[in-house]
Amino acid sequence: MSESRPISSPDEKKRTNPVTFYRQVVAELRKVVWPNQNQLVTYFVVTMVFVTVVMAIVSLLDLGFGRLAFWVFG
Repeated sequence: MSESRPISSPDEKKRTNPVTFYRQVVAELRKVVWPNQNQLVTYFVVTMVFVTVVMAIVSLLDLGFGRLAFWVFG
């Protein structure tokens, strides 16, 4: 019997050189749909409002649990 090489599966990852990697990154970035300035400002404002609301909720919960802890143990 002759020795046979193991069959490589399609899921097996192959290593690429840095130049090929860079070319693939550039090709993928060209596919990205970049937002215009109006969309960017809108996304920024929505994000800031969401973060502010979540900060307020967490702060109120922290204040409430802190007072509850002082009431129970104090």
